[in-house]
Amino acid sequence: MTRFFVHRNGATAQADALDRAWLSPDSGVVVWADFAEPTADEGRLLTDVFGFHELAVESALQREAHPKVESYGSYLYLVLHGINFQSDQHLFDTHDTDFFVGPGYLVTVHDGRRRSIAHVAELCGRTGHILAEGPVALLHRIVDTMVDHYRPEYDELEDRLDDIEKAVIQSRGSELMGDILAVKRDISMLRRIVVPQRDAVGRLARREFEIINQEMAYRFRDVYDQFARMAEDAIVFQDRVTGILDAHLASVSNRLADVSRLLAVIATLFGPLTVITGLFGMNVPLPSLVGSGTAQFWEILAVMLLSCGGMYWWFRRAGWL
Repeated sequence: MTRFFVHRNGATAQADALDRAWLSPDSGVVVWADFAEPTADEGRLLTDVFGFHELAVESALQREAHPKVESYGSYLYLVLHGINFQSDQHLFDTHDTDFFVGPGYLVTVHDGRRRSIAHVAELCGRTGHILAEGPVALLHRIVDTMVDHYRPEYDELEDRLDDIEKAVIQSRGSELMGDILAVKRDISMLRRIVVPQRDAVGRLARREFEIINQEMAYRFRDVYDQFARMAEDAIVFQDRVTGILDAHLASVSNRLADVSRLLAVIATLFGPLTVITGLFGMNVPLPSLVGSGTAQFWEILAVMLLSCGGMYWWFRRAGWL
């Protein structure tokens, strides 16, 4: 589905089709073309009408590009990612949005599920000043809205990290390993997305491109600061999950040591019993014990219990139990 928002003569309206004349820098028209799940015919508009480079269009249609910003002379090609963390399903996902921004137009290509695009499109339908500020300001508004949606996702990821941390401290089971590795993978993916986006927005904030004026550079600088803070948070999350994993492995190792020590004590306690029963079970003449055969049986049993009790007392005194 493709939508065209056109601002001309001081008013913004949604158009059914695109007029090539609107794309002229002298037309005084600002156009926002939003491509959601574009078909092959709609994708050809990017090359045939807008004149974008075929490699950039191919990257936009595949929607698997890494966050970046590239200059193609008269326009910029920008790729940024939004995140969607579904804590109930333990699912962390990212979706990229591709931007083409020129002197009088902004083109967005995405999968149709971008909350920031839907929010700004709703604003454009209600007020005309959104497009009146120009395509770069529109780009900033979308990117800023996208960054605003990051914080709740960050909070959910941090809450999940807190829950796992508490479970590691309180639980004595080993079933948490899967959850720890899953959140570790999510945080690694988050870092791979946020850090390049910080760098891409930083290039806009530093005015490396002529299309970005000083006022827009100030606005993108604020977005850059937010990405920088999120990149730092991602590093902190990475350190935390590494510490949680180390603590979990140490806990499992300690429990294994406790079990091994208990088994060793049990085997040691049975050592005298084995010696005594083996000694009196030998088929050779042995010194007779005091009393009858029944009394001698209980005498041997008492010696065995005293041996085990003495060893148990020794283990307790030595701090092994």
